[in-house]
Amino acid sequence: MARTPMLIVLSCLSAVVLASGGVGATGIHMELTHVDAKGSYTAAERVRRAAAVTRDRLASMRGSAGGGGVSAPVHWATRQYVASYLVGDPPQRAEAIVDTGSDLVWTQCATCLRAVCARQDLPYFNASRSGTFAPVPCRGGGGGGADRACAANDVHLCALDGSCTFVASYGAGGIIGSLATDAFTFQSGAATLAFGCVSFARLTPGSLQGASGLIGLGRGRLSLVSQTGAGRFSYCLTPYFHNNGATSHLFVGAAASLAGGGVTTSMPFVESPKDFPYSSFYYLPLVGLTVGEAKLRIPSSSFDLRQLAPGFWVGGVIIDSGSPFTSLADDAYEALGDELSRQLNGSLVPPPGDSGGMALCVRRGDVGKVVPKLVFHFGGGADMVVPPESYWAPLDESTACMVIADGGDQTLIGNFQQQNMHVLYDVAGGRLSFQATDCSKL
Repeated sequence: MARTPMLIVLSCLSAVVLASGGVGATGIHMELTHVDAKGSYTAAERVRRAAAVTRDRLASMRGSAGGGGVSAPVHWATRQYVASYLVGDPPQRAEAIVDTGSDLVWTQCATCLRAVCARQDLPYFNASRSGTFAPVPCRGGGGGGADRACAANDVHLCALDGSCTFVASYGAGGIIGSLATDAFTFQSGAATLAFGCVSFARLTPGSLQGASGLIGLGRGRLSLVSQTGAGRFSYCLTPYFHNNGATSHLFVGAAASLAGGGVTTSMPFVESPKDFPYSSFYYLPLVGLTVGEAKLRIPSSSFDLRQLAPGFWVGGVIIDSGSPFTSLADDAYEALGDELSRQLNGSLVPPPGDSGGMALCVRRGDVGKVVPKLVFHFGGGADMVVPPESYWAPLDESTACMVIADGGDQTLIGNFQQQNMHVLYDVAGGRLSFQATDCSKL
């Protein structure tokens, strides 16, 4: 069945615009808060919310063929972790969802029409009150062609006043606004960034969860990592259900390092396609899975990134901060389910009536006793060991179920699997590293 085709991003957004250079010797640090921390949800309610987000995220990111055509993935359909920061001079508070699957930094502005823009907890950013706000021009100086910042992407729009207008579409909807630069100040570190000042937003209700906008950490030239020239970033996510109020952490630039003293595992990234939006994603060289002591028999092609047609790709393995639960390509998902069914045969119980398709379940108190560990094998000999509590979760007071989803052609490594793991993206060096860490102690 054909999936909804992507509305291609039309943007005149900047490739670089850093008036003040990089982020300095100490880099950037941001504390991250899970969106569900704002509500009094039970563990089971959080799992169901995360499962719904995973389904939305997967539907928005994977490409497909069908109905005689192809469709490209759309990033950011969901919400997970939020960072607070200041923008402008004098500074105004803002909050943004952090997403490794997209690039643009944007916030809703005071010019946003309340009837069409998303509700947010903080006031909209008022550009007229910032002495450092500067619109990006559409045309370059001297009457030449497009400004290099505005022309960073193939398609751009010129406003009547000569400024650069962008239109961006996501799985959660679309936004329109002006590209500008301004001063951003984080919990530690600051930079002048090109960002989208949004004046129109048509987004799925609740997709922003009260945040002001988005901070993209993808590979594209508009992301926070690329604009600051940082070359690397890392995050450490506290457990979903037992974090005792501890915040998660994001580090950019010099602040991003694995210094916890534990064993560090590293692997090369798979080269991303040049075609947008695939060029924004971080692909990994997954080659196999082991559950308990059983190495799963999975065709080697199951995790391959394949080109369907010029500009359209399917498959591959993406590590993703915006997807709660991991999803596996069909062959891998079926092999995992079959082997777990065999190993847990006497311990399996029926799923709750509203399990959302989660079929493999055990008694909640038995997860740590009977569920085997899961190991992801990557190219170069790197292994990621996933404990039972990072791929099983409670659905009610008595039942816990496996929360890995069937991804069709796509494999996504979600953030639930990455809890209490410090993950370092060395973008400049082309490698991903991780280290088991108590993230509440960073």
